[in-house]
Amino acid sequence: ARAVNWTQSHQFFIAMVGIVSAFVVIVHSLPADVSFHEAARVAGKLGRLKTIDFTFDLKSRYNVWSGLVGGFFLQLSYFGTDQSQVGRYLGGRSIAQSRLGLLFNGLVKIPMQFFILFLGAMVFVFYQFVAPPVFFNPVEVARAQKGTLAGPFRDVEARHQQAFVEKKLAVEEMVRTFRTGDQAKIDAAQRTVLVRQKSFEAVRADAVSLFKKADPHADGNDTNYIFLNFVIHYLPVGLVGLVLAVVFAAAMSSNSAAMSALASTTVVDIYLRLVRKNKPDAHYVRVSKLATVFWGVFAIAFAEYANHLGTLIEAVNILGSLVYPTILGIFLLAFYFPKVQGNATFVGALAGEAVVIACWLGTTLPFLWYNVVGCAVVILVALLLTPFMGTTTRTEAA
Repeated sequence: ARAVNWTQSHQFFIAMVGIVSAFVVIVHSLPADVSFHEAARVAGKLGRLKTIDFTFDLKSRYNVWSGLVGGFFLQLSYFGTDQSQVGRYLGGRSIAQSRLGLLFNGLVKIPMQFFILFLGAMVFVFYQFVAPPVFFNPVEVARAQKGTLAGPFRDVEARHQQAFVEKKLAVEEMVRTFRTGDQAKIDAAQRTVLVRQKSFEAVRADAVSLFKKADPHADGNDTNYIFLNFVIHYLPVGLVGLVLAVVFAAAMSSNSAAMSALASTTVVDIYLRLVRKNKPDAHYVRVSKLATVFWGVFAIAFAEYANHLGTLIEAVNILGSLVYPTILGIFLLAFYFPKVQGNATFVGALAGEAVVIACWLGTTLPFLWYNVVGCAVVILVALLLTPFMGTTTRTEAA
């Protein structure tokens, strides 16, 4: 655990240097007559900086209420019960040091996430002035260019280029209206840009349709390729290597903690208790290594599916919201309801997980609310079953 912690501390600094460097290059690569403030206004006018929505709507994925309530339960489970996080606290030399690590983790994570998301918004602005590819996944583009649909795809690319030129002219005009201070002109220019943006997106949709026509299993989501496209084609050579190192560092940082947690849980909670007891430590070390390999292969296989969940940040939170509510409910029962026994807790956990899966598959409820609903179901079902399944005292539980 300490090796993981030290590795991640170094990876964090590498990641921050790479992210800041990419941000500086993006700002420097904007047209000479477009300031940073104007670029940020372009992002805002095109809806990329809409961060606060006070509307209470259970059909809206992101608003203040889903963030404050659902996000609170999600982060409480992630930072309080997830072994990949708790393992870091256990690596502290004292309780005070572990608390400081938890506090630092929270204080750093929020501004870092904000900066990463704002970096994405600036990449979006960059591609308002520089022609992007019709589709950012180069594998699908190469396949379309060589297949039977090569001719129609060339037509789509030509329409895409024309749509980009029209949109670029509209964006440049909107930037000029910013300098006049005339709100009526700014609003009119914004409406024109939004119309051009819809036409531009329609051409991209036609390209995706061609991919699907050639191969029904083609990946029609290129969100996770946008930043990489910018890195490869527009960053200086040295910075390309640094940013790629950032990507690998972020991946290794997440995977090292996850693999360590999964392997230790597999060996200690399952193998040692249910399969082989009283074996030498060397035996459990070997089993731990095999468990790490197994979970690594499983993670690679699952990543093939997770790619279809949208952006990586969303995918992580969606998947977390499917399991964290149950874990949090179990922990809250252990801390605040000591009379609830294991059988009632187990049934409550099954019920909570079933409700979460049902919400995911059969409702439009945003994923952040799964954390509230699932946790509440676990606790309520366990409490309702406790009179029929028996209780335990604090002394007996200890």
